[in-house]
Order: sequence, then C-alpha cells, then structure tokens
Amino acid sequence: MQKIKGLKCKECGNTTPAVAKHVCEFCFGPLEVDYNYDFIRSHINKEKIVARPHTLWRYWELLPVETTDVLSLCEGFTPFWKSRNLGKYLGLKNLYIKNDAVNPTFSFKDRVVSVALTRSRELGFNVVACASTGNLAGAVAAYGAVGQFKTFVFIPADLEAGKIVGAGIYKPIIVGVKGNYDAVNRLCAEVADLFKWAFVNVNIRPYYAEGSKTLGFEVAEQLGWRAPDHVVVPVASGSLLTKIYKGLSEFHQLGFIPELHTKLSAAQAQGCSPVVTAIKEKSDIIKPVVPNTIAKSIAIGNPADGYYAAETVKKTKGYGESATDDEIVQGIQLLAQKEGVFTETAGGTTIAVLKKLVESGKIAPDELVVAYITGNGFKTQECVQEKVSKPHVISANINEFRSLYESLTK
Repeated sequence: MQKIKGLKCKECGNTTPAVAKHVCEFCFGPLEVDYNYDFIRSHINKEKIVARPHTLWRYWELLPVETTDVLSLCEGFTPFWKSRNLGKYLGLKNLYIKNDAVNPTFSFKDRVVSVALTRSRELGFNVVACASTGNLAGAVAAYGAVGQFKTFVFIPADLEAGKIVGAGIYKPIIVGVKGNYDAVNRLCAEVADLFKWAFVNVNIRPYYAEGSKTLGFEVAEQLGWRAPDHVVVPVASGSLLTKIYKGLSEFHQLGFIPELHTKLSAAQAQGCSPVVTAIKEKSDIIKPVVPNTIAKSIAIGNPADGYYAAETVKKTKGYGESATDDEIVQGIQLLAQKEGVFTETAGGTTIAVLKKLVESGKIAPDELVVAYITGNGFKTQECVQEKVSKPHVISANINEFRSLYESLTK
C-alpha cells in the first residue's frame, strides 16, 4: 500500500495516475496529490516526528514522494520565535515570526524545490526547469546542481542583480525573457509541452506545491502542537497561502492539533494585488493586472492559485490587504530595526500589511499571530540602499572621532 493514490482534480474530482501532469483532461482544472490517509495515519505520529532531524523531511509521510532517498540541503524547520520588540510596537501580545529567509538559498522556495526535484528524479527526469521571479530560480539551480540535473531557469530579464547572481553561481542555463513574470510563465508552458522536461511549477506543480504545507506543519509543532489564531502570508501565485492552510488542516485531521480556527490573511503589493482586490470586492473572479511594484518576488499579475487563495481567506474569515512600495520599504526597515531580520520585499509586504490589519482593528491585541517571512533582504538591496545608515568616514585619529561623536550627540 502506497501513500500516494494519484492526482485528483480540485474542480471535478476526476483522478489520474501520479505522473507529471498538472491539468485535468476533463475540465482543465488544477490537479493536486490524492493521498492515502489511512496509510499515513498508520505510519506517522508525534513521537516519530519529534525524533527525526530538524528538516522538512521529518514530515515525510505527508509529502508526495515514495522514496526515502530525498534530495535535501537540510531545508526547513527554520527559526520561529515570539517577537521581542515588534509585537510591543504594534500592540500585539502574542506575535510570532517565522523566518524562512535562512533556508539554504535564503527563501521558502527551498521547501517546494526539495520536494519537486525529489519527485522529478523519482519519475525519471534528468532535466529540470522553472519560471521564476527570482527566489525559485536560485533554489532550482542549487538543488539541480546537487541532484546533477541539467537545469534551465527562466526569469524576467530585468530581475534584481542579487537574484541573478544567486542563481548563476550554480551554473544553470539562465534564460532572461523580455517582459514580466506572466510572460515568462506563458513561454514556459509552451516549452514544457514541447520539451517534456520536469518544470517544477508547470507539469510538476502538484508535487512542488505540497512543499509549502510544511510551513503549516512547523508552526503548529513549534507552537507546542496548536494552531495560531491568525497568520499573515505574502501572496504571489496564491499557492503558499492555500498550502499553509492545508498543512494545518492535515494536522487537525490526524489529531496532532486539537482545534483549527486560524484566520489566514493575504498580503500583496498595491502595484500587483489581484487576489486582495477580489477579496475586498467579494468577487469570485481574479482579474489579471500588469504588475508595477518593487516587490518583484510576488509580482504575479495572473496568479494560478489566486481563486483558491481568495476562497481560503474567505473560508477562514481572514482579510486581504495591500501595501504601497513606500510602505513595503518601511516594513523591511521595521522588521530589521525591531527583530534584527533583513527581509526582501515580500517580507516587507507581510509586515506592512500586518501593521495595517492591527491599526484597522482586524487583528486583536491578544490574538496569537504569525508573520511569515519568506525571503532574504540581501537579494533585493536596491530597494533600500538609499535608506540605510551610511558610514561617517574619518582618519584613524582620536581627535577626529571625538569631533564626530560630539557632532552626533548634540
């Protein structure tokens, strides 16, 4: 008996074997992994999980691979702590930070890629590829190198320099496409169909997306096997938010957490907020937009899972909110200056939206709140380089320093 039964359409329920496929042949709805929960329930418990190494693979039974020979760089089980200063500043008694910016390639994408490339190898592929706004490119390049795949990464040609270097160091073939992420994604859909490679966010997407569940698993475990009251999640394609909720739901289904009452709130940049717009307008339609924001890592104008993210927010009685570019930069600064974490623009969006939700009374002071920080600020230095402290240059002379000190303390 295996833990993966196959793939199942989220719309019509049609099932298909667990192959490299992401779209239902009957209704063109998205496919997701169909698990054998009876098998899983008989093979996993809290004691087993706690005894395992501190990586996302401690939840192996709930991830879509059959092999135990996984492709891993020790991703996951990232730092989680009760806010030292930010909670007090915002008026929150129980604010927690989940910092995924310290994964091997410095973003949460290591989670999804570890799962996707393990499954790709299991399915017999030797070429892997992705469409990326930057973080995914770095992760696929790194894990592709370790797995000895031939690796292609497709990115917008104007991507931040730090993210290009972060992918290029692993020597993948990088294809810069003129246009935004949505243009890159359209091209990749055609390339995937023609070349039959393992595209992690195209034909491997049902498996790839499951890696994000571990951000739900870990927070519940790190909270002492309970669910938070409210979480704020940055939204790009929408998959991350929906899978965090799926992770919490699976833990509840297995009896690992006693209650599930978590509100999920979506954070987007004002210059690319189709999901938040749909939530606020109470619409079932995600209207595509042309992105115009510094938050390039979440700048997806036509999000693949936007509808499901909006539905999850509504189902859990959460909220959708957006932040301007200035507010995103302020969010980056606030997290750095209060919690010592330098995040990229997606994390800045999370903090900016968290602040707005508190100020508007949508998050109560006594709620247990988790802010998800998904990427490292060294990848997007351009957006804050004019707003950081600059050096005061002096000679190696005590009198010069004394003069400087006196001028600074007047």
